[in-house]
Amino acid sequence: MSVDRLEDVPSRALAVFAHPDDADVACAGTLARWVDAGSEVDLVICALGDKGSVDPTVKGPTLARRRQREVEEAAAIVGINRVHQLGRKDGEFENDLGIRRELVTLLRQNRPQVVVCPDPLAVFFGEHYYNHRDHRVVGYATLDAAAPAASSPLYFPDAGPPHAVDFVLLSGTLDPNASVDVTATIARKVDAVTCHRSQLGESAESMRSVIEERAAEAGRTVGVEFAESFRRVWLVH
Repeated sequence: MSVDRLEDVPSRALAVFAHPDDADVACAGTLARWVDAGSEVDLVICALGDKGSVDPTVKGPTLARRRQREVEEAAAIVGINRVHQLGRKDGEFENDLGIRRELVTLLRQNRPQVVVCPDPLAVFFGEHYYNHRDHRVVGYATLDAAAPAASSPLYFPDAGPPHAVDFVLLSGTLDPNASVDVTATIARKVDAVTCHRSQLGESAESMRSVIEERAAEAGRTVGVEFAESFRRVWLVH
């Protein structure tokens, strides 16, 4: 599959992810590039991040508060307009009517041209990792909210006037067909990711090289130094 380099900047964009660090790992370079070009970008975090630790002495509510501070710090670096916290407990939410209603409401309020979210079809990455359940749930819920629900007045009529999203960019995909040049914003992406100290621990510094290596690999596909790759799905024709 060929990969297009996306040059256009949306006037508004909405990024929807599961955990506080997910958007920064997935697409902070893209979001920062759009912000620098004048786009208004909001971020939706669906889960509290209350189970994101291997330390049995850590209390979930304490961890969640820390991670909420981390995502706000990272959002300030990227230039996010506003972070919307849906407050679901890690691993305990579904792609149900409640979460779709909230997402449709946010889509109709923010009226983005572009939505960025996880690719729910990306499950197995080699033999050492498979995609987190929460990521898959959020990916499907966001797609279901974006089309047909947000654009149809008969879905959630109390959620505001209908709005049609132009296209969705699915991050963490195994089938990329679009990339964004993030050469100018890769340093901001690194800084945003390293805000999530509760997740990185002692590996914060080594994360810089990992981020740059992945972005360089994506960049080679489209002839730039650093890029972020996505699966683009058009919702309007």
